[in-house]
Amino acid sequence: MNKTPKTRYLYSMLAGFGAISMSIVFFFVLYRFQGLGNAVDKIVEILNPFIYGAVIAYLLRPVCNWYEQKLEKYLPLKLRKLANPAAVALSLITGLLVVYTLIIMIAPELYKSISNIWTTLPDRVSGFIAWATAHFGENEQLLTIINNAYDALYSTIDSWARNTLMPYVSSIVSGVGHSVIRVLQFLLDLLIGLIVAVYLLGSRKKFSRQAVMVIRSTLKPKWARVILDEIAFVDKMFGGFIDGKLVDSAIIGVLCYIGCLIFKFPNALLVSAIVGITNVIPFFGPFIGAVPATLLIMLEDPVKGLWFIAFVFALQQLDGNIIGPKILGDRTGLSSFWVLFGIILFGGLWGLVGMVIAVPLVAVIYDLIKKMVYRGLRKNDCMEVWDAYTSVYGVEKPFPRPAGPEKKNPEDTH
Repeated sequence: MNKTPKTRYLYSMLAGFGAISMSIVFFFVLYRFQGLGNAVDKIVEILNPFIYGAVIAYLLRPVCNWYEQKLEKYLPLKLRKLANPAAVALSLITGLLVVYTLIIMIAPELYKSISNIWTTLPDRVSGFIAWATAHFGENEQLLTIINNAYDALYSTIDSWARNTLMPYVSSIVSGVGHSVIRVLQFLLDLLIGLIVAVYLLGSRKKFSRQAVMVIRSTLKPKWARVILDEIAFVDKMFGGFIDGKLVDSAIIGVLCYIGCLIFKFPNALLVSAIVGITNVIPFFGPFIGAVPATLLIMLEDPVKGLWFIAFVFALQQLDGNIIGPKILGDRTGLSSFWVLFGIILFGGLWGLVGMVIAVPLVAVIYDLIKKMVYRGLRKNDCMEVWDAYTSVYGVEKPFPRPAGPEKKNPEDTH
């Protein structure tokens, strides 16, 4: 049907009004960006208990599902309705027991190691210099560099202690009341987060079905199916990668501790904790953890510090080629370039949390762009470009369903 001049004029007027309105909104966002950022920070601070609870529930969900499957299998028919609440309770108890066990096992030894290093640090530095003098005494240039480095380190630490640490300690003492309030607030948020996690775990299936109903009621069947597939992919990326990375890092920490005991490296537990925790960070984690761990060992025995570098290298090769692929598999399908790009970008934006979630987040973004490109090429009848690309790089089609008219899903009629 041809549009009348009056209708075209009305559409043009609405389009111009929409463009002007969007420009005003965009200018307001830019002009008030700091205020909007503060408002978002305030909202996030208020919702901290729910964020903590959501993270805890997401990490415990696989354990809860496993408990529920086992209970439904072995409980009598009359008691199967108790499988879900019992699984929630057991998963929460399991998580608390794991954290408690780690604290009881590691915290005392870590405190002992750190205290020992702090009290004997000057003697160890002097011993390291004596060792370097005994082995490289004939090289006056190297000895001069070591002495200058020691003098610079000592003066830097002394200046930092006088000008930075002491004023900071004074401010902490003066603001101890505020610090206590913040600690108590964090503990309260964490306690409420545990309660929120219980509700989320107990109602996880109900919330999932509600979300599916909302999506299917507001979108056409084709787009509803696309959105649900993307949500499933996001869950697979984040859930599988983070859970697998935690298991992988725990195994690496245990293997590192066993190796430190076998080779008699000093501060075995502290070094293993550093290596295991930093291994959670993809790509950069081994390097981040190896540097302080090697320095701790070299302060006591420089030769063992060199051997520890070789040991960590071998351990990371074992992780990268055997343990990691066994646990994680090729979940992301990302090249090393995009892994490095994501870690640097999101690590700069969100710090340690950004570095941990960078790989699955970039994998999700990459998958979305790949599907958009595929749709665009298919729509513009340029699939020969895609076929030529996949013949060289072996990329699979992002959509398992064949192209053509959408089949009606029986659930969409309800």
